[in-house]
Amino acid sequence: IPLLAALALKEIILKPEVLKEKKNALYISLGLTGGIALLFAVAPKLFFSSFVSTSEMQALQSLPPEHITAVMDNLTAIRVSIFTADAWRSVFVVLIGTVLLALFAGKKIKAEWAVAGILVLCLVDMWSVNKRYLNDSDFVPKSNQQQLFIQSPTDQFILQDSTPYYRVLNTATSTFNDGVTPYYHKTIGGYHAAKLRRYQDLIDVHLSKEIPELQRSIIQTQGALDSVDTERFKVLNMLNTKWVIMPAQNGGTLPVENPYHQGNAWFVDGIEFVNNADEEIDALGRIDLHRQAVADKQFEPVLAGFNVSPRDSLSTIRLTGYDSDFVTYRVDAKKNELAVFSEIYYPKGWQITIDGQPAQMLRANYTLRALPIPAGAHEVTFRFDPPSIRTTDTIAYAALLVMLLAAGLLIYRSVKKSRK
Repeated sequence: IPLLAALALKEIILKPEVLKEKKNALYISLGLTGGIALLFAVAPKLFFSSFVSTSEMQALQSLPPEHITAVMDNLTAIRVSIFTADAWRSVFVVLIGTVLLALFAGKKIKAEWAVAGILVLCLVDMWSVNKRYLNDSDFVPKSNQQQLFIQSPTDQFILQDSTPYYRVLNTATSTFNDGVTPYYHKTIGGYHAAKLRRYQDLIDVHLSKEIPELQRSIIQTQGALDSVDTERFKVLNMLNTKWVIMPAQNGGTLPVENPYHQGNAWFVDGIEFVNNADEEIDALGRIDLHRQAVADKQFEPVLAGFNVSPRDSLSTIRLTGYDSDFVTYRVDAKKNELAVFSEIYYPKGWQITIDGQPAQMLRANYTLRALPIPAGAHEVTFRFDPPSIRTTDTIAYAALLVMLLAAGLLIYRSVKKSRK
């Protein structure tokens, strides 16, 4: 409908005589739109027997009988008032629009003024309606935003940890249906309707068993985990789980530090290649994840010509920067090293560089990233920069530019033609 209206306005601007030639059509359209709107404004109940729906009538039956009539009368009065106000607004819009077109057809005003007047009229009409649904009360200054989730004493304690970018396991709630913990922490759990299938597999096969084991160990040792068997929750350690939130007897929570978390990245002595995903996820329960890695044999070509040998104890790798789409590490490798990162592997869009030169990562330990790093001091970066986004952005901006140029050309031609 807006497109048809724009085309009609264009035709009238280009051929003002059309209004004189088709007076009957103008009067009929004015009568249909303005006349019906006027009838709605002066006699709203003539067209509608009731302003209360059937479902609302049924809901009102739960009220005391003496209150039903009063509620219905109030609802009707309010809705009639709103209805008639909108009807009168429509009447004035139609009349003002008609007057502008008539003045233009009678050469009382120029085309520019007629178009400008109609645009202002449309703006005022749309503004008044849209403000009902999106108005000043829907916006607040950034400084006035309230904290959605209040920090608990446990949250405050954990957030004092200056070690960068560890993960938190909250066992005081439904770990994998929890939307509160991620507000302040990088969490092992949380909820997403479209989480990665591999991470769900890791939950089903390993984490669902390790979390109860870790809870029992914490309870048995009263939080002193220095002497427990870490094999019982080694996948949690692999995911860099440094803090555990435990439920307390008073209804609150308690923070417990896990000293066995493996950190943001580490070097391994070797890597085992397996035939399929089942063998890979099963191997996590068998190998020493501190020293070994496991990967599907499809990634074997990534390490072609790269000798993976026992790590040098003097080699170091350290996280130096972290954002959702950009991660940097500082590496000092005394020899060729294979690094495993406690970040989830996702191949699409991630660009990896070593000292600015492109590098290729592989998937290790079923869900993590691994990268062969040559001997020496290096800066390793992971940047999420999908070419598809750049391509679609370019296409979108180009299309917008073409549309603006086309609109400008049409306006220029219309104005030029009307002046002639």
